[in-house]
Amino acid sequence: MDIAVVGTGYVGLVTGTCFSEMGINVTCVDIDEEKISKLERGFIPIYEPGLDELIKKNHQAGRLRFATDLTSCLDSVEVVFSAVGTPPDEDGSADLRYVLDVARTIGKNIKNYVLIVTKSTVPVGTAQKVKAAIQDELDKRGVSIPFDVASNPEFLKEGSAVKDFMGPDRVVVGIESTRAKELMDRLYKPFTLNHYRMIYTDIPSAEMIKYAANAMLATRISFMNDIANLCKLVGADVNRVRQGIGSDSRIGSKFLYPGCGYGGSCFPKDVKALIKTASHYGYDMQVLQAVENVNDKQKTILFEKLLRIFQGDGQPCSGESLLKGKTVALWGLSFKPDTDDMREAPSLVLIDLLLNAGCTVKVYDPIAMNECKRKLGDTVIYTRDMYDAALDSDALLLLTEWKEFRLPSWNVLKRTMNNPVVLDGRNIYDKKEMEENGFIYDCI
Repeated sequence: MDIAVVGTGYVGLVTGTCFSEMGINVTCVDIDEEKISKLERGFIPIYEPGLDELIKKNHQAGRLRFATDLTSCLDSVEVVFSAVGTPPDEDGSADLRYVLDVARTIGKNIKNYVLIVTKSTVPVGTAQKVKAAIQDELDKRGVSIPFDVASNPEFLKEGSAVKDFMGPDRVVVGIESTRAKELMDRLYKPFTLNHYRMIYTDIPSAEMIKYAANAMLATRISFMNDIANLCKLVGADVNRVRQGIGSDSRIGSKFLYPGCGYGGSCFPKDVKALIKTASHYGYDMQVLQAVENVNDKQKTILFEKLLRIFQGDGQPCSGESLLKGKTVALWGLSFKPDTDDMREAPSLVLIDLLLNAGCTVKVYDPIAMNECKRKLGDTVIYTRDMYDAALDSDALLLLTEWKEFRLPSWNVLKRTMNNPVVLDGRNIYDKKEMEENGFIYDCI
């Protein structure tokens, strides 16, 4: 079976590579010539555990190919997955220009039946726009060529995307024809041999499922952050509260961990897009607006804690005068462990606040240093390791719960930091232990 995957970003590259691992002939297409050239030479543009090896293996076997022009393979493929970017517009809505560009290219060039599958996260109604764009181009050509459209949203978690794709807990597919269903069954059969996980729906429902799933997870995170902030005020232990409510089978324990805010490529963008979609239909998504507001505020919480710690006399004082000249170390830059993705990461908000307050900022992340350099240039100091970051720092802030940060040498840190101040944005340290080691400690 031959397929094409358009877009070699996070979703497209994982999708194409995993299909090729199951023996399918895949052509990954991207208009970025430099990216395609690097992929052909074995350079992977994203960090994802296990992906590098699979790409090299299947490329060498000839099952995974790369191209800059969709038309070069369009005559030989049965299915085209559209996995191009859908960045948010200024008003929060999803920008569909790349999705529709792919559709128009297909309409201008197909000669035989093709199933066009939208893999990108797109608002409800996008598949119909794709269908209309293809049909419009066919009409201009004066030809009648059969085609189908489908929606197949991705549910990949960065850091475990290969595992998620190879053993999915569900595969959601929105279709309009039996022929499309048969093709999707053939494609996903190797992944569902042990347990049939295919969920077929109408196309609008499939498009909505993706947004609703991410919105629910974002809601749980903001809910727990709200509860954590209230626990701080009333003297309750949020970890005990989390365990107590998570043991309820109606609630469950996942995504109930308080922290310094969610980020990444999905939750912020998808929450905004769903709010905008509702607004288009005259509906106000009040819960999701609150979710977004809580998350925006949560990304500033460590900065506010730092201000309170250095405001020893309890008198009102501006952030700049309190922190000016201080050196602050950050452990973790990516929005979560096992990825170099810094999109909408809390670290970006915090770095901006610290720099504006007159701080010197030293950073360390096991994977995301190059991505930080690309985004921030030389505005921060890049260090060799976690201890180099903490050296001569007035405060240490943990933002990403990488495994190597879990059991540091507190004796070394106590000797090498200017001030023994640790702010834990992911609640991975024990307050009693920290205070026994002589640290000023606070968490979420």
